[in-house]
Amino acid sequence: QVQLVESGGGLVQPGGSLRLSCAASGRTFSGSSMGWFRQAPGKEREFVAGISWSGDNTRYADSVKGRFTISRDNAKNTVVLQMNSLKPEDTAVYYCAAGDSGSYYRGKYDYWGQGTQVTVSS
Repeated sequence: QVQLVESGGGLVQPGGSLRLSCAASGRTFSGSSMGWFRQAPGKEREFVAGISWSGDNTRYADSVKGRFTISRDNAKNTVVLQMNSLKPEDTAVYYCAAGDSGSYYRGKYDYWGQGTQVTVSS
């Protein structure tokens, strides 16, 4: 079992930045793929970013490429999503996800946090 707790959401103006954090506990964090997903009202949950267990590989949705950065600190069991140049269409509940080492390649994750709200509005 893995427990994931997100933090860092909030209200920000267009063009601003937010930093989301996800604290993990339970299984060996360093061997887990990690990801961020989001779900806007009336829409399905979508992939945002993923990072391999080592941190050497990352991938992003086209809609956030160049604006968002995912990183991890295996010593602190945390994964961070740095979001810059935010747009109103980035408004959503953001979820942290964890899986085994293959999850990064499959895009399928087994464990989910409760989510944190990000609202981009003037």
